Amino acid sequence: MIDRPVVLYDTTLRDGTQGENITLSLADKLRVARMLDEYGMPFIEGGWPGSNPKDIEFFTAAKTITWERAKLAAFGSTRHRSNRPEADPNLRELVAAETPVVTIFGKSWLLHVTKVLGATAAENLDMVAESVGFVVSHGRECVYDAEHYFDGYRADPEYALATLRAARQAGAGSLVLCDTNGGTLTDDLVRIVTETRAALESDPGAPDVTWGIHTHNDADLAVANSLAAVRAGVRHVQATINGYGERCGNANMVSVLANLALKTPLALLPAGGGDMSDLTHLSRSVAEIANVMPDDYAPYVGRSAFAHKGGVHGAAVAKVERSYQHVDPSTVGNERRLIVSELGGKANTQLRAEQLGHRLEGAVDAKTLSRLIKELEAEGASFEGAEGSFELLVRRHQPDYEAPFRIVDFTVLVEQRDGREQRAEATVKVEVADEVLHTAADGNGPVNALDAALRKALAAFYPVIDGVRLVDYKVRIVDGRSATAARTRVVIDSADADREWSTMGSDTNIIGASAAALADSLEYAIWKSGAEISRRGERHFTTARER
Repeated sequence: MIDRPVVLYDTTLRDGTQGENITLSLADKLRVARMLDEYGMPFIEGGWPGSNPKDIEFFTAAKTITWERAKLAAFGSTRHRSNRPEADPNLRELVAAETPVVTIFGKSWLLHVTKVLGATAAENLDMVAESVGFVVSHGRECVYDAEHYFDGYRADPEYALATLRAARQAGAGSLVLCDTNGGTLTDDLVRIVTETRAALESDPGAPDVTWGIHTHNDADLAVANSLAAVRAGVRHVQATINGYGERCGNANMVSVLANLALKTPLALLPAGGGDMSDLTHLSRSVAEIANVMPDDYAPYVGRSAFAHKGGVHGAAVAKVERSYQHVDPSTVGNERRLIVSELGGKANTQLRAEQLGHRLEGAVDAKTLSRLIKELEAEGASFEGAEGSFELLVRRHQPDYEAPFRIVDFTVLVEQRDGREQRAEATVKVEVADEVLHTAADGNGPVNALDAALRKALAAFYPVIDGVRLVDYKVRIVDGRSATAARTRVVIDSADADREWSTMGSDTNIIGASAAALADSLEYAIWKSGAEISRRGERHFTTARER
């Protein structure tokens, strides 16, 4: 029999968002989903449509998107013990999501069946079978997640096996063994996987299923346990980008994918592991979207994953890279760093610029630009996830660059009097083609007022700005130890009819950081659209302040 490929199933948008401090907006979730689809992820679990309005909105929006490579999965539980399947709100929402795949989780551990659900052992088996059957009867591919399987198996092996048989008989195509509490040691996990497969595959006339694994990292073994399960015959692996998830997190999809693609001969979906040179970018981009500082020490993709200090290691790697590196960093889109030298900085800047279509030559010196980037990042800037600002930095060092506008000054006022609703007003003075425009606007908060005033001034000369919309706004404290005096970094996601981009600003003043990010966003839109100065409005804004 030809061995099946290992299929990766990404649950960042559902299980990953259960991690502390991980919050994704609807726009964030759609953006991450598209990135995963573009990467080639075969399964993307979008969320639990029966649990919150945001996930319902996500699946509604997902229906309007053409997914090129991924199958979208909706996630939910077995029916309530008091409901019939057709009357169960959770199951009805799962079907209404209209995803090709539905993942149902059910109880494997009698402790949860009796103490948490308040059901009998027999009732739980019916709940599993009828819920899976309901999903399958609506034409959906069903993945069954056996929650707390390893704890349940240790407590009562026969009952845990019975829950899997109920799901399989009802039509589940994949049976996923979940180490939900994350405390199973690798040897014990392999034993239980092996015994479980042997028991169910020996059933007369047993339907063929794909075996899966879902691990948590409470014992710091999630990746190791996932890989060990694959060696034991599992061919469906659930994980999250960067290991995000509740408590200590889930298995890290980045590490699982890299290890399987680079260290085993197994066939893998996404095919070949996807474009492995994009792996670091994927990891860091998801971190930026989630507003979480990327882990410098993350295997494969961390900034320090291939960093070498001076001395024996640095000297050896400078001569033969593989002498102190287990893989070529470029394979996963990362880079070697020699801490005591500047060799990596110039190369990194050159590569990033060329990837974005810019040649660093002539007046644009890669070494100078690299040094500038390091200085800016030391002051709190970060160009990861803000490629719009990076492109503008390159653009501003080209000999033909002319700034389309300049913010001369701005003022932002926020006031609240006698307990009434807060009021925000911004005034902005902008210079365009030697003409100064002075405008004002109210807003729903200081940043919104500043955005409105800046747009009002610039739209008089650049009507293209009317089509720019702000998709998201994030603030990160760069140094929390400074408390309210800390430097902040603001990242703004923008879009027009043709493209999306992200820009950033950094300052000890959150309004100053926001102004820098807003200015970059609008300048990027003007540049990329090739807009010329229009005289729409003439000098109207130079003599009148409007709200």
